[in-house]
Amino acid sequence: MFFIYTVLYAVILPFFLPGELLKRPKGARMAWLAQKFGRMGKEIFQARREGGSAVWVHAVSVGEVLAAVPFIEALRARGLEPVISTITETGRQVARKKFPEGRIIYLPFDLPFAFKRAAREVKPRAFILMETELWPNAVRTMHGLGIPVFIVNGRLSEKSTAGYRRFHFFFKRVVSKLSLICVQDEVYAKRAALIGAPEQKILVTGNFKFEMGAKGPSLAPAWPVWMEKLTRPVIVAGSTHAGEEEFLIEIYKKLQMEFPLLSLVLVPRHPERAPEVGALIKKAGMNYIKSSMPGVEEARGETMVDAGQPGIVLVDTVGELFNIYSKADVAVVGGSFIPRGGQNPLEPAYWGKPVICGPDMRNFTFMPEFLKSGGALTADKETLLEKLAGLLADEGRRTAMGADAKKFYLERSGAVGKTANAIMAVLG
Repeated sequence: MFFIYTVLYAVILPFFLPGELLKRPKGARMAWLAQKFGRMGKEIFQARREGGSAVWVHAVSVGEVLAAVPFIEALRARGLEPVISTITETGRQVARKKFPEGRIIYLPFDLPFAFKRAAREVKPRAFILMETELWPNAVRTMHGLGIPVFIVNGRLSEKSTAGYRRFHFFFKRVVSKLSLICVQDEVYAKRAALIGAPEQKILVTGNFKFEMGAKGPSLAPAWPVWMEKLTRPVIVAGSTHAGEEEFLIEIYKKLQMEFPLLSLVLVPRHPERAPEVGALIKKAGMNYIKSSMPGVEEARGETMVDAGQPGIVLVDTVGELFNIYSKADVAVVGGSFIPRGGQNPLEPAYWGKPVICGPDMRNFTFMPEFLKSGGALTADKETLLEKLAGLLADEGRRTAMGADAKKFYLERSGAVGKTANAIMAVLG
């Protein structure tokens, strides 16, 4: 089956390779292409090869990279030096920002020769996959080289589980080669067993995203200056997707009639969509500033924020959402008002902020508990205006909800330490 999978992968690869290459910045294309075929640049890893302490951590994009930050710090505290791979450019940017001295690479194509070549250069003691990544040839190749393979902060959606089960005969062989599968909760543990993972290799350690703020400001070293210039109250709409910004802008317009100093910070999930979102704001007859505009970061010039005027800030920079939530009076979590399964509601919870989510938060199995805790509530497009207005008018309720959100967050911490200890026990 691995042979058939490899042949199919190799046949399909030429069709998407040119498009993927052109997505990269011009100056990075040759490095991307070389690393996708396993040529990492031996001089980069000379110290790691000599010391023999490298571990390879794969975090596909921004969310996984941010969740991995405290885990990577925990590995370093235990004498290991992570080499971090990503797939997306935004994930790579955030990894570089969080670990400026770190070894950041692109994950090779899922071809045996590419991973063998990369493994020879990186020489990792372990290969660690974040959350939902399961690359058959990567797992098989590393296992065959005697390198333990782990999944950490593991989660499996119902859709992914159903897909894996359709090819149960194949994926059972893949997961059997894993040394340990550390999952977020019992729901994911059961799903891992359903796709063929041996029960003795499944360990419930908790969710890293409950510890994204464990290092406080070190997660995002500098608070953007414009955040201090916002007029209050402030709504932060984080990780929004197409189909959400337009109605959020209209709701903001209506809320301004009751709350004339209200500010809205819009943070699209994909920063490259900023021009599209900016056009929606203009279409609604409103002005905005971009977080990347000259003078905004330094708090100079006659920008809307510097002048102390209410309005919309459109965030088109990467890796700042976590800290931006700290200035919210109410946080609205994107990806949940459309059928996307929601984005991370724990970042505002860390800061003790009341959270409003849309009806689709299926990516987060803890949501029923979070709602029950009182720290979050749900709304749809029709009821969001009313619920936001109620919270903005009631500071006492906002404070109480924020305290409940923070309590929920703190009561579920500890996943990073448990996972790191479990990995060290296997490595010896």
